[in-house]
Amino acid sequence: MRWRLEKEFRFEAAHQLPDHHGKCARLHGHSWRGALICEGDELQQEGSSAGMLVDYGEMSAAVKPLVENYLDHFFLNDSLDLEAPTSEVIAQWIYRRIKPALPALAAVRIEETCTSACIYSEAHSPNG
Repeated sequence: MRWRLEKEFRFEAAHQLPDHHGKCARLHGHSWRGALICEGDELQQEGSSAGMLVDYGEMSAAVKPLVENYLDHFFLNDSLDLEAPTSEVIAQWIYRRIKPALPALAAVRIEETCTSACIYSEAHSPNG
């Protein structure tokens, strides 16, 4: 058996992709949606999290400081210290900060619009 959990988070933020050959080169903002995706084969056997892969509250607690201190209502180029904070780079930035505290983290999904999303994982695909 294998379990996969997703915990969604949201933030409002602006960014700019200065070298982009399109309208994203201009300063603009999004209502971003993201999710932490945890996976595992074994449920916890003891304590208040018995029967859970990861407590959803633990997932929320892992991403909350990032949302409050770097993401929500920030200019991401500055707050993340990135020249071009694309969805891909933002997903990687979040993953690498949360993974040490949340070992079951398998991926981070970021949606910058209702039709555009990316998923970042450091797991190797079976095809490559």
